[in-house]
Amino acid sequence: MRSRLFTSVLLPAVGFFCVILQAEPSSSTRLEFRKRASELDPRTKEYPEINFVFADASGKPADTEVAVVDPAVRPRGELVLWLMGYTPDLAERVASYGMHYMQVSYANRWFSTLTREQHDQGDVIGRIRLEATTGEDHSPLVDIARPDSLEERAYQFVKALKEENVPGDWGQFLSADGKGLDWEKIVLAGSSHGSTSSARLAIHRRVARVVMFSGPRDQTEKWQALPSATPTNRFFGFTHVLDTGWVEDHYCRSWQLLGLQEYGPVVNVDKTASPFLNSRRLITDADVEGDSKRAHGASVPGRSAVKSADGGFIHEAVWRYLFTHPVDEVGESVSPDPDCRMDQSQKVER
Repeated sequence: MRSRLFTSVLLPAVGFFCVILQAEPSSSTRLEFRKRASELDPRTKEYPEINFVFADASGKPADTEVAVVDPAVRPRGELVLWLMGYTPDLAERVASYGMHYMQVSYANRWFSTLTREQHDQGDVIGRIRLEATTGEDHSPLVDIARPDSLEERAYQFVKALKEENVPGDWGQFLSADGKGLDWEKIVLAGSSHGSTSSARLAIHRRVARVVMFSGPRDQTEKWQALPSATPTNRFFGFTHVLDTGWVEDHYCRSWQLLGLQEYGPVVNVDKTASPFLNSRRLITDADVEGDSKRAHGASVPGRSAVKSADGGFIHEAVWRYLFTHPVDEVGESVSPDPDCRMDQSQKVER
């Protein structure tokens, strides 16, 4: 088993905590930068009504953000914004592809505050997602300020990394006027809730690519069919067939509303080799011992992902494809799947 050396240094001024991750015997060296959102931007605030605060009950920081880059790898000039908690295994792979990785803390814990009636109303959740990611007024049910949105938190983190001149040329991801991000260089990615919010923001904001693990959901809404600012050939989805979101046709519905059937059939990655017919709709039936909860997380590099007998993850080629496959290389268009239940207004017993 490879050993790892961890060397920590504190960078001056802004005071980034930087961890140098060296995997031996590989020459790959990743740099990991950490900083609290509340320290990066004094305008940020807590939202206790949705349990979004700066520290947990024990006082442990809950707003730490993480950025990762590997300066030893030829850069692709793209920044992956991960709309979930920090995932070291994913960050490691993104960095190995020559991409920058960033996970930010933004006001996204509103979902549990919705009533069942609000949840199923059909035009509620997508609006809240858009307000949480942009900080713009899209929903009367939440009041999320711009400094607490995904967009502004990511901008503030990138700007600080540039100003501190840390390795990685982070300034390349700022707009020409320096007042925001250059979204054409941004890849939105997430799993489940993060996957769905990634897709919703990408319809609103033109980005380089969208990687949707175990999602999108919002099965009673139709925002997935809205005219998209991001060309739909840039949307890539991957899920396990035992995930309840797949079993109940939530994901296939979203994929079809997005129009992903125009770029190829649903492809089982365990039976078809990369580049998976250039499709945007990938599934796996790898063994998760019949556990639907594990299946929900099995699409992402990490604890739930499936490994081979030698201990390696079996979906390495899939993850590389999702993040690096040329967006203009697409599969052959197929007809929508008539067996995918597009009307989710009535619950069906299975």
